[in-house]
Order: sequence, then C-alpha cells, then structure tokens
Amino acid sequence: MAEPGNPVVLAQTTVDDESTAYELGRAAVEARLAAGVHVEARMTSFYWWQGKVQHEREYRLTFKTVQDRVGALEAWVHGRHPYEVPQWIVLPVSAATEAYLSWAQAETRGA
Repeated sequence: MAEPGNPVVLAQTTVDDESTAYELGRAAVEARLAAGVHVEARMTSFYWWQGKVQHEREYRLTFKTVQDRVGALEAWVHGRHPYEVPQWIVLPVSAATEAYLSWAQAETRGA
C-alpha cells in the first residue's frame, strides 16, 4: 500500500557522456535513491555559459523517485556530477496509479 503524502516525482539532469549517464542511472537505482531511471537518447542543448551561447550533445537522465528521497538523490547526484553547475529539475507527477506509487515507494526503500 502506498504511503499518503509521499508522491512520485521526476528529477532530471543532463551529462555530456553516455557512459557517465549509464553509470549515474544504474548507481542511483542500486543505491535505492530512484526506483528507475530513463537515460534518454542524445540531444543537442543550447545555453548561456561564461558570457556566450554554448551548445553540447547531452543525455538527459530522468530519475523516478518519491518526494521524501529527492533531497538525498540531489546530494548524491551532485556529488558525482561532472558539471560545475548541473541541471537539477524536479517535476511533480500529478497522477499515478496506486500500484505504480506503491512500487516506487517500495523500491526507494529496499522493501
């Protein structure tokens, strides 16, 4: 049974190296900080950095976790992230099935 008040959230970051993306994704699941991680296909990002527009080929990681694990996941990711200022965006999930919510809560606790 799902814990009330501990909803599923999606947290996202990007990295410029495929193996780093895979390593971060797998290790976050193994550490039980995320129930699952999507490593999305390579994309091109444009952004301001050091006074000019930059562009890089990057991989987006989407961590599926629960609200009360986001702080620990953020600290964990930032401690291993190769960027000086990593992207970190947390998106609320407005609806999820009871079964999915229960699964995500159990997998982030090792139950």
